[in-house]
Amino acid sequence: MQTTLTKQSLKYHRHLYKIVLVLIMLAIQTVSAQKKPSRLSRELGIGDVVSKDSLGRAVKNLIDKPKIQDYKIISFTNDTTYVDTTLTIQKEYKFNYLRRDGFGLMPFSNMGQTYNSLTYNFQNTSLMPNFGALAKHFNYMEIEDISYYRVPTPLTELVFKSAFEQGQLADSFFTINTSPQFNFSIAYKGLRSLGKYQHILASTGNFRFTSNYQTKNKRYNARGHIVAQDILNQENGGILDSFIPNFETGDPEFLDRSIFEVQFENAESMLRGKRFHLEHSYSLVKQNDSVAKNHLSFGHVISFEDKYYQYDQTASSAFFGAAFKNSRLKDRATLENFYNQLQLNYSNNILGDLQFNISNTNFNYGYDKLVVLNGNTIINRLKGDVFAAGGKYHKQYKGFDLNGEIGLNISGDFDGNFIKAKAAFKLNDEIYANATINHSSKAPNYNTLLYQSDYVAYNWQNSFSNIETQQLAFELNYKKLANINIDYSAITDYVYFKQDQTTLQISPFQNSGTINYLRAKLENEIKVGKFSLHNTILYQNAQDSNGVLNVPELTTRNTLAFSSDLFDKALFLQTGVTLKYFTSYYMNAYNPLLAEFYVQNTQEYGGFPMLDFFINAKIRQTRIFLKAEHFNSSFTGYNYYSAPNHPYRDFTVRFGVVWNFFL
Repeated sequence: MQTTLTKQSLKYHRHLYKIVLVLIMLAIQTVSAQKKPSRLSRELGIGDVVSKDSLGRAVKNLIDKPKIQDYKIISFTNDTTYVDTTLTIQKEYKFNYLRRDGFGLMPFSNMGQTYNSLTYNFQNTSLMPNFGALAKHFNYMEIEDISYYRVPTPLTELVFKSAFEQGQLADSFFTINTSPQFNFSIAYKGLRSLGKYQHILASTGNFRFTSNYQTKNKRYNARGHIVAQDILNQENGGILDSFIPNFETGDPEFLDRSIFEVQFENAESMLRGKRFHLEHSYSLVKQNDSVAKNHLSFGHVISFEDKYYQYDQTASSAFFGAAFKNSRLKDRATLENFYNQLQLNYSNNILGDLQFNISNTNFNYGYDKLVVLNGNTIINRLKGDVFAAGGKYHKQYKGFDLNGEIGLNISGDFDGNFIKAKAAFKLNDEIYANATINHSSKAPNYNTLLYQSDYVAYNWQNSFSNIETQQLAFELNYKKLANINIDYSAITDYVYFKQDQTTLQISPFQNSGTINYLRAKLENEIKVGKFSLHNTILYQNAQDSNGVLNVPELTTRNTLAFSSDLFDKALFLQTGVTLKYFTSYYMNAYNPLLAEFYVQNTQEYGGFPMLDFFINAKIRQTRIFLKAEHFNSSFTGYNYYSAPNHPYRDFTVRFGVVWNFFL
């Protein structure tokens, strides 16, 4: 009680102190008879005339002005953060097409293309197969990627970044609370970029609408979103093998990358989807305060998603082998997924938080035709219902935060189960540690089970076993020293794509053995005055006799930066150099027809440095980014690839802006 009174007293005296300052400013302004209001007067909303109204308005602005912490962002898992307008190295890492840290991803030459994965996380809590076409999903926003908001005043964020050749990236966001109980947000991210090589134009769009509502008595809560997305890419199959020497020798005649001949210039791929999602709950027992002993509520989740992947080509290409027809080739796979879950939630101060849930998934994946190949008919649909049961548990006990989750398919066409347990311990604000164990059994992706194409070799129907994974993970975070993550995974019956030795085309295969996969990641920051060194180092080791999980042994990113306030703290400057590097390994190749990466074990790629120089600045709530990307490309060797036959980006200079408005 004494602590509470002290905080209230301090808050009261701070407000009183500000009011006294206002009175002093008003007196000075009156005596000096200024023709123009002072800077402080303008910020407080006081004009030339001193009056009771202006004084009252000034005091109200000081006391009632919302804090940045009041602009809340609520994640899928109900973790709450707030809008961050600072300029840090993490903001530099996240200022990209995906708008998240891209460590472990190797981008292709054009913005809006796919990424080659340098690392994998096999932790899984899903019971159903994924759609497939994974190379198109890096910018596809799933349910867990959508956030919800609660703001005291309207909030707007505008993002711009220059692209390659023609086009730009723009992301516009707006949210408002029409009342303390109801919030909605609307956003759209759009990109168009021509690219440096022939026929690699990218055009994408991500529309998001969210809303959340809570009754005044807080017994009913609802939140939901509508998302519509389209990801279009022109596909060229990479540059021809005969032109590889011209690229790697740095032939001056080929520094204009549009001169390179590519596999084909008549194809494009499209991933398009829309989703309607709603979560709501009702409390049977009204909670008058946060220390209520018992809490019982019912919850319901309903989600419908309709998506398709389509590959179009005006004329067949020998790159994919024989085709059923010579022109107007069109492969289209669709998925309709309708999900319902009922929840029973119970909270008790002693037991913790418990949830029991049952769910139904109605799925319909497939094509609009039947294919007869070598006398065998390939079905065109995988559809049915899967019923599942699961539960969650959460408890805080003597400094430990305990979480558990379990799920099991109890009937339907797909078997599946998972269990996940996590224990976290926070010693203080500086030291945090957790351990996680995860087991999962899930059917492989739909496109490995069933695929149809106008190309003969790309038609299959498979009955693969479930992929079994076990993972043990540890994290230790000591803010003053380092953040260390270690995980070990055992993957059995792994399904992957590789080249078929008979057809020489790409097909899915199932690994017969177990893959043992270890990762160890270190992140730390060293500061000396206004200089800082940020390091992210990843070590990986995959023990796999068949060579189906290939990763670089060492991946590193190191940033040397200088940060300082300038012009009487009117501008914050951040500048530095970032080195990115990964050791040579059998890098996966890209197949544009499937929109999948596949295993190749014939040639190693990597072992080249990528140096970026950046100058960033912050003026009030505006952040400005200027970067010279891969400025070492012309003097460290032309051996840089994002995938076989797909060179990485040359030296280029790009800029961008992030601008927040608080009304």
